[in-house]
Amino acid sequence: MASIFSRIISGEVPCYKVAETDRAFAFLDIRPLTHGHTLVVPKVEIDNLFELPEADYQAVFDLVRAVAEAQKLVVPCNRVGLSVLGFEVPHAHVHVVPLRSEADLNFANPKLQLEPEEFVEMAHRLQSALEVPSI
Repeated sequence: MASIFSRIISGEVPCYKVAETDRAFAFLDIRPLTHGHTLVVPKVEIDNLFELPEADYQAVFDLVRAVAEAQKLVVPCNRVGLSVLGFEVPHAHVHVVPLRSEADLNFANPKLQLEPEEFVEMAHRLQSALEVPSI
């Protein structure tokens, strides 16, 4: 059975898409730690990020960098943090999280409760700031 992320990539499950390349896909986390919290996933379904073929691994991190640069332009933050956990969904993914402090990257923190319109606005703002062509 396809992971929820594979179903998002295929369009079967809706998301707030930020960017897409031929090998990677970025979308807003629907349970964000901070405004702009984005997930970047490879299009190939594999559970462990570090087992990805080199080209897919590089594509993921190229998109991670582009998303982080966009976040710095549109989200008030001091840094952008990354986390690779992979416990909740068996599909490799990188959390790209705008941070004001280290405490913002604590997954035990309460998640933001945002309205759909807020997600749509943030996705559009990030898309506009991205320097990577989206397919």
